[in-house]
Amino acid sequence: MTLPSSSDRAPTRIALVDDEPLVRAGLRVILDAEPDLVVVAEADDGTGVPALVAESRPDVVLMDVRMPRVDGIAATRAVVAGDRPGAPAPRVLVLTTFENDDHVLDALHAGAQGFLLKRARPEEVAQAVRVVARGDSLLFPDAVRRLVASAGATDGGDGLRGARLTEREGEVLRLVAAGLSNAEIAARLYLGVETVRTHVGNVLAKLGVRDRTQAVVRAYESGFVPVRGGTASPR
Repeated sequence: MTLPSSSDRAPTRIALVDDEPLVRAGLRVILDAEPDLVVVAEADDGTGVPALVAESRPDVVLMDVRMPRVDGIAATRAVVAGDRPGAPAPRVLVLTTFENDDHVLDALHAGAQGFLLKRARPEEVAQAVRVVARGDSLLFPDAVRRLVASAGATDGGDGLRGARLTEREGEVLRLVAAGLSNAEIAARLYLGVETVRTHVGNVLAKLGVRDRTQAVVRAYESGFVPVRGGTASPR
């Protein structure tokens, strides 16, 4: 049996939500130039995002975090709320001009899978879309640490003691927070990838979060992984 090649697969469908026409135009040029990516919809505000998603059915939404009427935080929350069995919500990648934008942390809390700076190179934009489209989170550990620190978080939290993570689950969470993939974690801990995937699923369930991005934010905000260096807190 011949398996379909990557060129035979349907391209990843993308919606652009940004109040700056030039930004949308630039992103469209970058993304439409890739054979596996296609822009299917645009909006200049978060107001119509739920209707846009329902009509165009994108796989990924590139969402400006700062917009004048309905911002990217509220719009991300609306997109995530549409997640249904058999009809999953598109994954959201928020766009920002400033690496220390506090709004980005709010968007991650709302359900965004990662963020991207508007000054990113074209190849970085395309790769970021591919990463979130395949179900991974786009994590920049140093940037997340800075966001949490600038929001006033300290290392005085409870270290996630209430989550009752096992020792192995704690190890896995620390490595997730460091930006490692499941395969990289498996190699580091001498485990199978499926075993790591199970541990990650258990961590998400115990923390009550929907994805790796939110787990990493919780790890930093709780002090389990310190935002200013050092070692993680005990369970």
